[in-house]
Amino acid sequence: MTRKAVLTRARFEERFFGVARWCIIAFLIVITVLPFYYMLLLSLKPIDALLLDPGSLWVSARDLTLDTYRDVLRSSDDGGQGFLGFLANSALVSLGTVALTLVAAVPGAYAVSRLKFFGHRQVSALFLAVYLFPATLLAVPLFVIFARLGLSSSLVGLAVVYVAQTVPVSIYMLKNYLVTIPYSVEEAAALDGCTRLQTLRKVILPLALPSLMATGLYVFMIAWNEFLFALLFLAADPGKWTVSLGLAQLSNGIEVPKTVLMAGSVVLTVPVVLLFFAAERLLTEGLTSGADKG
Repeated sequence: MTRKAVLTRARFEERFFGVARWCIIAFLIVITVLPFYYMLLLSLKPIDALLLDPGSLWVSARDLTLDTYRDVLRSSDDGGQGFLGFLANSALVSLGTVALTLVAAVPGAYAVSRLKFFGHRQVSALFLAVYLFPATLLAVPLFVIFARLGLSSSLVGLAVVYVAQTVPVSIYMLKNYLVTIPYSVEEAAALDGCTRLQTLRKVILPLALPSLMATGLYVFMIAWNEFLFALLFLAADPGKWTVSLGLAQLSNGIEVPKTVLMAGSVVLTVPVVLLFFAAERLLTEGLTSGADKG
């Protein structure tokens, strides 16, 4: 094959894959953004405008309304759906889950990545083996145990269940990052008189901030969107419902307009989206760092 043919082929492949990349990016943007856009559009329409033209991808200024959001956020005592309380419950459970999970996962990940003990290479696989058991298999035993402890209708009990679910994968994620931190950093800290605990707190944790952010956001999304255990633990007490339970209530309501349901879906989605974009840089660093080591 001549040099000219090689250059022509390389130029063709470069152009082809360049165009294909942008086509794939555009396709992914469309299938990701368009459903959210349509959901947001429906939430801003009155029900009569939706019934007249359900396929419209635009809302006129005359039809634009925020009454659906007022209905969703207003308390049930005032005739609304009470989502403001649901948001507060979800935020409390999710943030508590993140805090407790990181408190438990950081020492565990550090021990797995740094300490030498029998079976330390197999521990990571054992952590992930927890996910071989479906949630439905664990739901009833956990409910019985927590009912006997008096935590069956408690946000604290629900957070503890979420912590038990998220700690194993959090340890695995953090461990893959911590192994990339050189031992020389800890040796220098030890020469300066730091104990292992001080080294973890003053040296390792600041370096592991991207991974902590990524892990914390992952745990937050799991706790924020989880439905099965929230239904099992909190169904009997509507005042403690999370936003996912509130949304399920809207979807099952015969008299609830679909525009109100879409407004509830936007309320459920927006906090996670905003949090994701706020932490995008640290999230990207935390997910990519340590990818070449295990």
